Amino acid sequence: MAEGGGGMENVPVYENVDVNTKPFHIGAFRDLWLEALKPEQYSFSRPEAAAEDVELMEEMGVSAETLEEVKTICSTESLRSHPADEVPDPDVVPPDSKLATLKLRKKKQDYKKTLVRESIGRHDIYANEMEMLAVGRKTDNPRNSVPEGEIILTFNIVYPVLFERFKYVRAYQTLHVLGSQKLTDLRDAICCVSDLQVFGEFSNTPDTVPQFISKDHYKSAFFFFEGTFFNDMRFPECRDISKTTRDWTKNKDFPDFKTAKMEDTLFYDLRVKVGYPYLYCHQGDCEHVVILTDVRLAHRDDCLDGTLYPLMTHKHRVVTRKCCVCHLYISRWITTNDTLAPMDPCLFCDQCFRQLHYDDDGNKLGDFQAYIYVDAGALN
Repeated sequence: MAEGGGGMENVPVYENVDVNTKPFHIGAFRDLWLEALKPEQYSFSRPEAAAEDVELMEEMGVSAETLEEVKTICSTESLRSHPADEVPDPDVVPPDSKLATLKLRKKKQDYKKTLVRESIGRHDIYANEMEMLAVGRKTDNPRNSVPEGEIILTFNIVYPVLFERFKYVRAYQTLHVLGSQKLTDLRDAICCVSDLQVFGEFSNTPDTVPQFISKDHYKSAFFFFEGTFFNDMRFPECRDISKTTRDWTKNKDFPDFKTAKMEDTLFYDLRVKVGYPYLYCHQGDCEHVVILTDVRLAHRDDCLDGTLYPLMTHKHRVVTRKCCVCHLYISRWITTNDTLAPMDPCLFCDQCFRQLHYDDDGNKLGDFQAYIYVDAGALN
């Protein structure tokens, strides 16, 4: 890991304009920030109105009477054309209005009523729902509160596969993490359908599917940041799966890569670039691009409940794969070498799969292989 230090080398500056910055140390960048700001500028407590008035009078050099007069003149209440208890509905335009602007607005409203509108996708309607749920959240336990001066980092987790039909790269998840958290916290918050897979062929025993999933069985993973592989070694069965890559680079023209433990590394310890694609690998070969998009100090309007971090603020909706028979339910099984199926491989919901491939006594019909299918859309 790179050592943190002071100086301008730890202030993010563009390496490629409007693309990514040069590498900088997150912990040192936070220290520079706190040195440059006054404590009240990043404090979560709101200043009292009296203290604000005194500070404003000193800064402007005016008396208390002048300040009160300015408050009255600049008040939003002075902008009203009606008393506060008689304010009309701003969306209702009077039919007999003589103002040209209101006539145009009325004409536009009447025109919109004649339009046939297409239904808006659920993803567009609830695009900001997850983020808005956490705005301003507080905790009753002071121990769980986010401390003042804490850094919040925003990571975009990109699809494991870049589909050809997508013109732009899309973020599958957006996660906020605290600088004082460990890399394992981010790793545990990343949701991937590969972790939910169940391996094995179950055509002969469809009712005895094992209860464990891939994430329980294959726990090894690593992040790759700026020449260092951060391996998850929390459990005895974890392995350094980056060793294969490091051994391959020894015979190539690559610099020596370092290794570190994910569970021993804080985000404050990292030296990274903003906007640069890094790697998260798990399940052996399931790879995700991880991009740091923002680094900032926490403020009073953020979610201040530390137990909710890493905080997911966006999750892209994935189209579900329906059963090829009923075209109604989400697929639960996938078959191969199946003479009863219209295609190979073929997806089935649980009900269609059993009715087509087994008799009333549960005996297998025909020769085929059946595997558990976990649809990515089920995570919506």
